Amino acid sequence: MTTGDMLRAAGRERPARAGRTWPERLRDNALSLAMLGAFLTFIVLQSVFGWQVRNEELAEYGQAADSFWHYLRTGHFAEAVFENWESEFLQMGAYVLLTAYLVQRGSAESKKPDDKDRPEDDPANAGPDSPRPSRRHGFGQLLYRNSLAIVLLLFFAMSFVGHLLGGTADYNEQQALRGQPPVGIVEFLGSSDFWFQSMQNWQSEFLAVGALIVLSIFLRQHGSPESKPVTAPHGQTGE
Repeated sequence: MTTGDMLRAAGRERPARAGRTWPERLRDNALSLAMLGAFLTFIVLQSVFGWQVRNEELAEYGQAADSFWHYLRTGHFAEAVFENWESEFLQMGAYVLLTAYLVQRGSAESKKPDDKDRPEDDPANAGPDSPRPSRRHGFGQLLYRNSLAIVLLLFFAMSFVGHLLGGTADYNEQQALRGQPPVGIVEFLGSSDFWFQSMQNWQSEFLAVGALIVLSIFLRQHGSPESKPVTAPHGQTGE
């Protein structure tokens, strides 16, 4: 097929996509919508229960309770949120990057041990519908080739900073309740409290991913792209 034929074919496909009904749109985006809905539900519940915990703590020190909206601006809430985001984005960013270079024979989560780069990764094989950065050579194309890991790790870095700032604020809120002097950001960064909070989350994230990698060698989940086909031999690597 010539380039002109491909462009005309792409043009014929666009009206069909534009004419999708709302049920079709919901079906096509159901997974991301379900994840977003779960996130919003659980972060609201976290904020409500965290607010209650914080007010119980204030009551123990004879302090007035926080309003809900004030609680959302406290270090207690910020630390709890960013501490977990930090570990999630570290795990996902590291996983995306490591699976580009390392393999696990038999795992549905690994590329095949002898696989080379996919033909679709070569800019020479880009088509008219390929993302524009993928069709160009140079630094921009290099960034795009690694953009998923880069953005996930940037989210990790931002969450790390959020955890540090929120953790410092929460620590100083605790210090104020005890009549103790506050600490600076650098001092809190060097504290065992900060790194204990981080390590207890980091270790659990990598344990969970490691368990998925190994368990997918022997176990199956019908219909899931995270699993090999039910009838696939244990030695088959990838989907």
